[in-house]
Amino acid sequence: MNEVKLAVLGRKGTGKSESIYRKHLCLEGKQLNLEIYDPCSQPHKATFALTHELHWADGFVVVYDISDRSSFAFAKALVCSLREPANTHCKRAMEAVVFLVGNKQDLCHIREVGWDEGQRLACEYRCQFCELSAAEQSLEIEMVFLRAIKDILANFKLKEKRRPSGSRSMAKLIHNVFGKRRKSV
Repeated sequence: MNEVKLAVLGRKGTGKSESIYRKHLCLEGKQLNLEIYDPCSQPHKATFALTHELHWADGFVVVYDISDRSSFAFAKALVCSLREPANTHCKRAMEAVVFLVGNKQDLCHIREVGWDEGQRLACEYRCQFCELSAAEQSLEIEMVFLRAIKDILANFKLKEKRRPSGSRSMAKLIHNVFGKRRKSV
């Protein structure tokens, strides 16, 4: 059974849930244990000290409020941190799944962050992007999480297909190049 761990990151007040969720589900015939964690809502996680979450999570949903420019700046710093070369080795050998979500689309009349700004940021840092209203579009939220889970599972498959490394594969390579090992005299 696969375990999928998602961290929901973003500034407090962007419409995140501020909890830990655990759910057993079946997706495309596969049994999954899903954990969703919101570490930034914890008082001691107000800074970018997310080392534990970077190692813990298989993917990230970074949320900002389209009516609050400072939340977008916070999200940008988070995405940048997630894509730093020092963090790419975290839990996985592959680049992490990251979704950038502009929330509170229902407040577009007081919008401070344009859709194109979110899209540009997502493209720059190789993230998926969408805008939605958590208050009005629960189906879209579900679709974001399902897409993230599917992308994480695809990463798991790619990771399994990678060639083994280490002394065994090195010995195979040497054998293929130089032939059988000879006994020392």
